[in-house]
Amino acid sequence: MTNLAHKNISHNLKLRILDGEFTNNKLPNEQKLAQNYKVSRSTIKNILNVLAQQGIIFKKRGAGSFVNPLYIRNQSLFQSKENNLDITDNLNISGQKMSSRLITYNIIVATAELQQNLFLAKTEHVYEIKRVRLLDEKAIAIETVYIPVKTIPELSPTIAKGSIFKFLEDTLDTSVSKAFLSIMADSSTFEDQKLLGLSNVEPVGITEGLFFLDDGTPLGLFKMRTNYKYLRYDTFVSMDNT
Repeated sequence: MTNLAHKNISHNLKLRILDGEFTNNKLPNEQKLAQNYKVSRSTIKNILNVLAQQGIIFKKRGAGSFVNPLYIRNQSLFQSKENNLDITDNLNISGQKMSSRLITYNIIVATAELQQNLFLAKTEHVYEIKRVRLLDEKAIAIETVYIPVKTIPELSPTIAKGSIFKFLEDTLDTSVSKAFLSIMADSSTFEDQKLLGLSNVEPVGITEGLFFLDDGTPLGLFKMRTNYKYLRYDTFVSMDNT
């Protein structure tokens, strides 16, 4: 089953959840869902596992799968429903329109740090892309992205202005499945203050992420400096083994 088909079923289930289709917030069992979508039961099981990891549903042993009421009440906490581990998942955007403005687009020889993080040889090249992330046309974050050229040879400036993750899913039929994220704070630089409208005493939130494609290939290193007013971090903790 292709990643695109997997994504379409997952997206349709989320729409049905938001439409209040499921009585008492209980989803049909795996067999019924498999029949409904004309796929294998194992495929449905995998999709439900992903939705559970995202916190959109939860499973009760012996009772089935249920919608997380928080998902219906506050969808802005669940940005991964559209962008699949996008680094903007950590931004408090509350359903507003997110867009990007491209500042620089370069192809450079990978530094020693990038060689180590992305498993590259000394002579290999990476895209160095800097974007301002906009919320309803207001600059709220500066993002710098390093992606090996060999991983996405088609990555043009036009594509870089939009969602790179969405391009992977829609065009290349692959997706980001894992990430290692670090979230911290720092004093704002002159560039932060100029682009994000901060004073010289206001901080920024920093999110750095190493992202991996579903076949284990490192996609790239993403670094984002965010206006502290828009940074929030939400997570789900499994207590199954406690």
